[in-house]
Amino acid sequence: MLTRNCLLLFLWILVDQGSVSSLRTPSLQLGRSRSGRERARSSAGPMRNGAAGFQRVKRGWVWNQFFVLEEYMGSDPQYVGKLHTDLDKGDSAVKYTLSGDGAGSIFTIDQTTGDIHALRSLDREEKPYYTLRAQAVDINTNRPLEPESEFVIKVQDINDNEPKFLEGPYTASVPEMSPVGTYVTQVTATDADDPTYGNSARVVYSILHGQPYFSVDPKTGVIKTALPNMDREVKEQYQVLIQAKDMGGQLGGLAGTTTVNITLSDVNDNPPRFSKSFFHLRVPESSSVGSAVGRIKAHDLDIGKNAEVEYTIVPGDGGAMFDITTNEHNQEGIIILKRPLDFETKKAYTFKVDASNAHLDPRFQSFGAFKDTATVKINVLDVDEPPVFNKPSYVMDVYEDTPAGTIIGAVTAQDLDASNSPVRYSIDWKSDLDSYFDIDPVEGTISTNELLDRESIAQHNISIVATKLNSPVLTSRVAVTVHVLDINEFPPELASPYETFVCENAKVGQVIQTFSAKDQDLPSAGQQFSFKSPKEDVKNKNFTIRDFGNNTAGIVTKRSGFRRRLQEIYFLPVVIDDNGYPPKSSTGTLTIRVCGCESDGSLLTCSAEAIFLPVGLSTGALIAILLCIIILLVIVVLYVGLRRQKKKETLMSSKEDIRDNVIHYDDEGGGEEDTHAFDMGTLRNPKVVKENLYRRDVKPELKRGPRPPVSQDSADIRDFINQRLQEHDVDNSAPPYDSLATYAYEGNGSVAESLSSIESLTVDHEEDYDYLNDWGPRFKTLAGIFGEQSETQSDSTTTENTH
Repeated sequence: MLTRNCLLLFLWILVDQGSVSSLRTPSLQLGRSRSGRERARSSAGPMRNGAAGFQRVKRGWVWNQFFVLEEYMGSDPQYVGKLHTDLDKGDSAVKYTLSGDGAGSIFTIDQTTGDIHALRSLDREEKPYYTLRAQAVDINTNRPLEPESEFVIKVQDINDNEPKFLEGPYTASVPEMSPVGTYVTQVTATDADDPTYGNSARVVYSILHGQPYFSVDPKTGVIKTALPNMDREVKEQYQVLIQAKDMGGQLGGLAGTTTVNITLSDVNDNPPRFSKSFFHLRVPESSSVGSAVGRIKAHDLDIGKNAEVEYTIVPGDGGAMFDITTNEHNQEGIIILKRPLDFETKKAYTFKVDASNAHLDPRFQSFGAFKDTATVKINVLDVDEPPVFNKPSYVMDVYEDTPAGTIIGAVTAQDLDASNSPVRYSIDWKSDLDSYFDIDPVEGTISTNELLDRESIAQHNISIVATKLNSPVLTSRVAVTVHVLDINEFPPELASPYETFVCENAKVGQVIQTFSAKDQDLPSAGQQFSFKSPKEDVKNKNFTIRDFGNNTAGIVTKRSGFRRRLQEIYFLPVVIDDNGYPPKSSTGTLTIRVCGCESDGSLLTCSAEAIFLPVGLSTGALIAILLCIIILLVIVVLYVGLRRQKKKETLMSSKEDIRDNVIHYDDEGGGEEDTHAFDMGTLRNPKVVKENLYRRDVKPELKRGPRPPVSQDSADIRDFINQRLQEHDVDNSAPPYDSLATYAYEGNGSVAESLSSIESLTVDHEEDYDYLNDWGPRFKTLAGIFGEQSETQSDSTTTENTH
């Protein structure tokens, strides 16, 4: 140990050569004995860069590590080591102190002699080493005699821990039939002892149970197969007991064990085998196609996908009648009937079936073919069967309006059994509730029972029943479809009542409407219509008909410049022909309305408003036109009024029947003024006068209350008027002239003023037409006209108020 420390010191000097240093090493010595002290001798090195070389000084100690044995069981404290300084002359003038890990509690030092002892047993696995510091001081002054030195007390290991398998028990698998030495798994044991000291942690593995099937590597713990061709079908589960022993497996070492459960996984090393080589099945001839008629099974000792079996029928006698599939759950072979069986034709079928594995392992192909073959014989059992129709279904055609009793077709059924019993036919009444058809019970001919109409029912679906005479219970049915063929009896017509429009700015040759036709008839080849204009309408200068050849046609303009104010609606006749036999035709009428449109052709309006206004006039021009129209109307009204004033006397003095004046009486009544201008008695009916002699023309004889004084807005006047109205309402002899009953107290000269609406043209309040702007571009022109008119009236009112 001393030699090693000297060598380390020498290496440190070599690394730091070239540097000048003065080493002063304390003379404190640590050791288990007072011998072994090494003195360092000084030596002078060469000068480097003019500086003196370093000088070695003596070293008082060179070892800084103690060892203490773990798990010490002695009765006295365990001696660890001794501290000693060169300054200690044995006169008890030096005191030794100890500090650091466990000082005072685990380790103690004799202050006078420097002996270190361990007070209790130590466990290396709990703490492998302790770091402490030693100091030598003067016992009187407590002055340090040496610098404080640090040293380590290492707990020396003993074999007190057995190996342990932390991951056990283990589970592993290896394919069956594996060769010797195939890897299975690896186990690992852990020893808590010091692996760097002795053999306490050196583990060796061995098998206690599981031989001769498996082996384990003593150093690595790898488990391998030890026997060839281990068969899963013979034994599947193995339990192996592995031991790990320390001390290299020597006597006295500690040991631990674990269990390894090893399973042999399956490989496809067994072919399927039938339990017998011959299978005998019996199948009724009435079995339906696609039904299972029998089951066979080949057993495979393997499991999983290695036990999946594929069944195939060997081509040969009877193989074409049947098929075979595999049931995925139990690997049975299910024989399926492919074609109908007939006992009278063939009574037995024989064929061979192969069973083979779906997933082959090439390693075992040398063992032979992985399949087995069995023979299957199927006997067909005779069954009393119902009659069989010679067709699965029947389709018949008949023209509508065919006379009743006409044969349209026939059905045929026969008994295929050996008895060959006669068959009788009937119609299932549920399929022909209205009895449109009848059938001959012996011959099977089907005839009509009444007239058929394709437009009502175009197709009849009836069911024919065939019954054996010797076995009425056995019946069979067949579906018969009767198509009612069409006769061209309806002319074509327009598909809908078309009403289209043409724009005022339409161009020549423009298609303004596409239309089609419909026909209640249904020819087998499909409908085909043609469109043309009538002969008398060939010279039409406005529109023409263009046939597109695909059952549609279009209305084409022949000119431009349509105007609503000239003609608003056009009627265009069109002749429609069909392709039936005999051909039918009809004439339809298309309505075309002239409408105002935008420049892009979109519809603006078809109403008659503003059709006399020139398009494109400015707002000022429109206002001027309206003012002119209003002025003209005022002039006309004034003229008519003046003319009536001039002709009043002429009307009164006319020798003609004065009642003719009623025809020209288009002005409102003048109240009491009219009694002075006209003789109202002449309005009376002469017949009424003769029948009611008590009535007079001017003043009736009925006593009425005195006339109340006339005053405007008087309650007496209103009561008087209501009373007079009630009297006239109940008087059946009164003439039907309003001049006597309603114009008595109205007119320009009356206190009640005029009640007529003729003078109610003026409106005191102004109406706001701004809402027309919200109605869209079609009302833009109208909104501008009335908006400017409102502004003009408003301006006029403002001007008048100003003046």
